[in-house]
Amino acid sequence: KQLEDAPAQLALPADRPRPAQSSYRGGRCGVCLDAALTARLRELGQNRGATLFMTLLAAFGALLARYSRQPALVIGTPIANRTRSELEGLIGFFVNTLALRLDLAGDPSFTALLERVRTVATEAYAHQDLPFEMLVARLAPARHLSQAPLFQVMFALQNVPSQGQEGEDEAAFVSTDQDRDESGTAKFDLLLSLVDDGRQVTGYFEYSADLFDAQTIGRMARHFEVLLADAAADPERRFSDLSLLTKAEREQLLVEWNHTRTEYPRDACIHGLFEEQAKKRPNAIALVLEERHLTYGDLNTRANQLAHRLRRLGVVPETPVGVCLERSFDLIAALLGILKAGGAYLPLDPASPRARLSVMMNDARTTMVLTRRRFLDVLPELHGEAMRLVCIDDEYEEIAHESANNPVSGVVADNLAYICYTSGSTGIPKGVAVTQRAVVRLVKNTDYATFASDDVFLQFAPIAFDASTFEIWGCLLNGAQLVIMPAAAPSLEALADVIEHRRVSTLWLTSGLFHQMVDAHCERLNTVRQLITGGDVLSPDHVRRMRAQHPQCALINAYGPTENTTFTTCYPVPPAEKIHSPIPIGRPIANTEVYVLDDRLQPVPIGVPGELYIGGEGLARGYLHQPALTAERFISHPFRSGARLYRTGDWVRYLPDANLEFLGRRDQQVKVRGFRVE
Repeated sequence: KQLEDAPAQLALPADRPRPAQSSYRGGRCGVCLDAALTARLRELGQNRGATLFMTLLAAFGALLARYSRQPALVIGTPIANRTRSELEGLIGFFVNTLALRLDLAGDPSFTALLERVRTVATEAYAHQDLPFEMLVARLAPARHLSQAPLFQVMFALQNVPSQGQEGEDEAAFVSTDQDRDESGTAKFDLLLSLVDDGRQVTGYFEYSADLFDAQTIGRMARHFEVLLADAAADPERRFSDLSLLTKAEREQLLVEWNHTRTEYPRDACIHGLFEEQAKKRPNAIALVLEERHLTYGDLNTRANQLAHRLRRLGVVPETPVGVCLERSFDLIAALLGILKAGGAYLPLDPASPRARLSVMMNDARTTMVLTRRRFLDVLPELHGEAMRLVCIDDEYEEIAHESANNPVSGVVADNLAYICYTSGSTGIPKGVAVTQRAVVRLVKNTDYATFASDDVFLQFAPIAFDASTFEIWGCLLNGAQLVIMPAAAPSLEALADVIEHRRVSTLWLTSGLFHQMVDAHCERLNTVRQLITGGDVLSPDHVRRMRAQHPQCALINAYGPTENTTFTTCYPVPPAEKIHSPIPIGRPIANTEVYVLDDRLQPVPIGVPGELYIGGEGLARGYLHQPALTAERFISHPFRSGARLYRTGDWVRYLPDANLEFLGRRDQQVKVRGFRVE
């Protein structure tokens, strides 16, 4: 009854996938509980009718549950199995193995957990003469060459009597002597073998080298000691509240690895920084589309004229203005013109379904859309307030007569820059409200990539996809040249032609498109100096091929939800021979914070899965007109007063080198070509 529906496997976070067949290679890591802590633990158990074995087992179970996030687990333990006085003097192998099922459901206090462990242990002792082999035969669990049946973790406590005391040989036989030479083998994923000499407890963790590195088990041993000390100090705390981290580890995770602050123009606006580039180098080419080009000076003039026109039509700071245009010079001028007028642009992809455009326009409460006459048929009919459609081709003459001077809108860095709609975890499009400062933080004086005036960027992402934020503003705010991919749906061949012909040096591709380009046209990426990819899991094979063929190209795996303005973490991929699977998503970029937290918003140890929370100056303002959802996802910063964190819903874990590894989603969200879909 105890074991018939027990979990078949304890899913400890391992450094490597479980092999098809165990090699039984192993290693050891020592554990030492000082005399004072041992005395407190002994007293804790005695006060609650439990032995030191039960107290240590309860703590070990709590540690494993915290690591694995499993409320039910099975731990094996050896037992002497000499229950009758007639057996005490006999020589022979009587040792049996007990499978103890621990229940940690409901997040009990440590004392409540100890009571559960005491009950389970005493009930198991009553059946200790049932051979373990018969138990396995009766339960008939699925057998695997890579793991033991029923349990993969063992715990043993040896009580060593004073020298010469009767029974010493028997006790030594039950649990392996910790002082023996290193065997280099491990029969289980993990064994915690301890010795109580009456004064203190010492021992070791024995671990499978197929699964774990020595440093991983070293951290686990420290966490076990910290948890025991916290349980002894306050046994009424819930087991999930017991500390695992040392002070040094906590400082490393919360402070040291989030030391990303750099100087950048945090009080500047997007259009102001563009105007600086236009003033500095007015004759430099800003935009290229097929055989046409536009200089910084001419682009600034076009944007200024449009901005003055929009201000006459009523655009004031934070007015949402829809933009339904294809990739073109007019699209870039429209975005700049809206920002210069003080408004916030709402990207409306002409290829999107009318139903989606309708939801977005109604939700954003926009009353103005910049478009062309040929896109009027794709725009939905809106009811309520009058909609002002500004058809650029129809109003070209009026716009051309406006002032060419830079307008003064009065907007500041905290004002809204754009609204990007994402499906997110609800399946309903919701508008992410991104500020000017968040965009500037992404592309100015940052550290994940280099930006220079001699760079050539490709504007390829749909305007409704926030990767376009990096492409457009990363280029134009740094004086570089932006090559615009023609509006028609391109083939891989056409994409490769533009990259090669225009000598594109900085390129962003979604993971799926990156894989296709490597398969079809890897040799034609030779002009690319830095290639940023992301949006989904990267194939190590494709990454190796790219790095091997173009070792001079900086390949960067980027991760970031729209709610933190395009990029949050980046991983510079090493040379091909040093690439391992999976490819990490890296460390936080400049002026960004990341935290891997449990459900109590406390940091989890290195290697242990947790949910990713994001902070810093890239955070969006929230979800447009959705205060409840904003409050749910953009929470108060648990470690710094007055700040916020965004809860991503993504499972990650820290690697020992401070890089993050992406593990999956907490919900049923998936990605299709980089777009989030519920």
